[in-house]
Amino acid sequence: MAQLDNRRYGVLFDVDGTLVDSNYLHTLAWWQAFRRRGHDVPMASIHRAVGMGGRRLIAHLLGDQRPAEQDQLLEETHAAVFSTFWPSLRRFDGARELVRRCAETGLGAVLATSAREEELQVLRQVIDADSWLEAATSSSDAKRSKPAPDILEAALKSGGLQAADTVFVGDTVWDIQAAAALQMPTIALTCGGTSEAELREAGAVEIYAGPKALLDAFDSSRLGRLTRRT
Repeated sequence: MAQLDNRRYGVLFDVDGTLVDSNYLHTLAWWQAFRRRGHDVPMASIHRAVGMGGRRLIAHLLGDQRPAEQDQLLEETHAAVFSTFWPSLRRFDGARELVRRCAETGLGAVLATSAREEELQVLRQVIDADSWLEAATSSSDAKRSKPAPDILEAALKSGGLQAADTVFVGDTVWDIQAAAALQMPTIALTCGGTSEAELREAGAVEIYAGPKALLDAFDSSRLGRLTRRT
């Protein structure tokens, strides 16, 4: 981990839609979960909410339309459907190499995801970068999900980092809002399906097409500049 001028510098990585190509699979899993419980929610609406935690996504999309006791059933159904897609999960081009580059240039790299622990283990296998990761969070590490900053606070703590010395890499407006609550800059990637215009309007400091594009521009990016701070 970088300790230039006696400070520790690092990077937090969102996982779904950022390092792993899974956002549309989550969309389909939620769509099926809603339909099985009698809710017809357009996939486009679901996709725009992906990145929130399960309970928050349900409330955001259904509001008062559903009995509160359905929340757990919906979450469990989504998890069960999504688990059938695990064999299809693939990391984005450059994802593993980007994590490695960050670590080898001295940045502490931490996964900041609210995925369930079992799902997190699958995602870590897909990314295949544990050798360069210092820590990872799961849903059990935070009371509130994005856009609340709880999961990022947990990730900072697990990596021994401060928000002022860390950059977050994510793919949704919820990621950017969560980081902004801690005054942490976000590099946004469009590979999760959110447009560059939306990410820029939400406050992303830089935007790239995906991990490979960020890796190619590493030296001139906010990450590269972070490694050179004195």
